[in-house]
Amino acid sequence: MRRKGTVLAVDGLEIRGTDLGQVCPSSPQPGHFEDRPRGGRGGELGDTLHSMRPPELARPPERIVSLVPSLTESLFALGLGDRVVGVTDWCVYPADAVATLPKVGGTKDANVAAILALAPDLVIANHEENTRRVVEQLRAAGIAVWVTYPRTVREGATLLRDLAGLGATPAAIAEVVEPVEAAVAAAEAARPATPVRVFCPIWRDPWMAVGGDTYIHSMLKLCGGANVFAGRGNRRYPIVALDEVVAAAPEVILLPDEPYAFSPRDARELAHLDLPASRSGRIHCIDGTWVSWYGPRIRPAVAALRSLLQPS
Repeated sequence: MRRKGTVLAVDGLEIRGTDLGQVCPSSPQPGHFEDRPRGGRGGELGDTLHSMRPPELARPPERIVSLVPSLTESLFALGLGDRVVGVTDWCVYPADAVATLPKVGGTKDANVAAILALAPDLVIANHEENTRRVVEQLRAAGIAVWVTYPRTVREGATLLRDLAGLGATPAAIAEVVEPVEAAVAAAEAARPATPVRVFCPIWRDPWMAVGGDTYIHSMLKLCGGANVFAGRGNRRYPIVALDEVVAAAPEVILLPDEPYAFSPRDARELAHLDLPASRSGRIHCIDGTWVSWYGPRIRPAVAALRSLLQPS
């Protein structure tokens, strides 16, 4: 399934649908993929702009603009959808609910004037999905902006509870938040002593893996995987060659359908390599939201990935 999503950034180059012909063969999909140092350069949000906690507001927000697809879905799941007054073009879930909402542009090129016209009392952004320019302009206009940045699955669960703090009912918290927290705790307790070696690319041409300081790495580790490129240099999403993949000897390969839309054709190509994963038939095309979306999807993602990495 192909979903709309964020722009992939590689060493300061934002790869969009209009210039993909020179760099990448497929339109980007949603997820959380910036490959820049934490200090921030270019349009990236620096560490000084994000916060693990929502900004202090005089009262619960009644007009929210969400610039993060997974958090838009989370707000509706928590029963806060009636407070959402604007979303990005890439916020596609829940489909019926967001279809009629005003759109404020993409995640990387959100229209500040369009956001201000909606008179929000809170804008929710993300360190990897959105840009410094938009956040600074909104804050300069007096708008409260919550720049989220969960880098682990545990932090993703905490973010969901913090979102619930914007006004979700106790019943919604019990139905949506607590099962996610329980699933994370159960997975943490059940992590195997010897994890399975995993390769999980997020792009090809060039092939790009995930480093150790990423949400995807955390999800793989939580579910019983050892990311074979976790220690690769100082890049969060290192570029790798296929001979390096062979040398890393992954026992399982996971091919998400976002941001690059990996398909069975890619799986067949990798199956020809001399790898433990290819010899055992453990190359799987997966739903990309399992490894890249925060919110209620964490619970089914953990279950699905544990079944692939730790089959009974």
